[in-house]
Amino acid sequence: MLLNISFKLMSLLGVYALSSAAIAHDANATFSDPAQSYRSEFVDVATLIPTALFDIRYFSGQNFVGKPIEGYNAPKCLLHKTAAAALVKAHSQAEQAGYNFKIYDCYRPQRAVDHFVRWVNDETDTKTKAAYYPNLGKDQLLGDYIAAKSGHSRGSTIDLTLTDSQGKALNMGSLFDMFDTISNTDDPRITQDQQANRYKLKNIMLAAGFSPYAMEWWHFTYQPQAYPNTYFDFVVQ
Repeated sequence: MLLNISFKLMSLLGVYALSSAAIAHDANATFSDPAQSYRSEFVDVATLIPTALFDIRYFSGQNFVGKPIEGYNAPKCLLHKTAAAALVKAHSQAEQAGYNFKIYDCYRPQRAVDHFVRWVNDETDTKTKAAYYPNLGKDQLLGDYIAAKSGHSRGSTIDLTLTDSQGKALNMGSLFDMFDTISNTDDPRITQDQQANRYKLKNIMLAAGFSPYAMEWWHFTYQPQAYPNTYFDFVVQ
């Protein structure tokens, strides 16, 4: 199985080329030739896990901004090849337990994060408040909920949930991208069944090498990250 995964990953090299203008670096990062050194390291997860469900929210208007997000030109889940290989293992475990993955977001261009920040700073646009941040003002979203730089832009982070064998999402107690403490993995307001569902997902991802984010039950990052100090900005297409 692992040999097959490696072969598929190698066969996809050369698909996603990154230009030097499409990479942002932290001060601690050092790079010799971004145009060559980091090209072709991201893969389309659908080519590795075709049975997973893909509901890429930022390609559509079904998200907290209420419109398609800049940088998403296709409804694809792109990940660095190391994270993608680990996700294949996690999906196999989920299938063995009778579940499937529904994937909401993967690699996120820096320009998409910039779009989020512009939206936060537009105090006149509150049309999604009731659905996504009913108990918070927009001025409270920057920081824990929306960061000026996102780990998603490094290529090793994914947002997802579990579905049953018929494709129905398990009840996790809050919507994806709900900006509220009820989205915290261990929020006391959710039911025992909802907490059990969150832990089914968490344990599957932990076993494959992904670390959870306590504030968002859907958010996981593969460790070690291939580029912990890099924020890529190439378009999803």
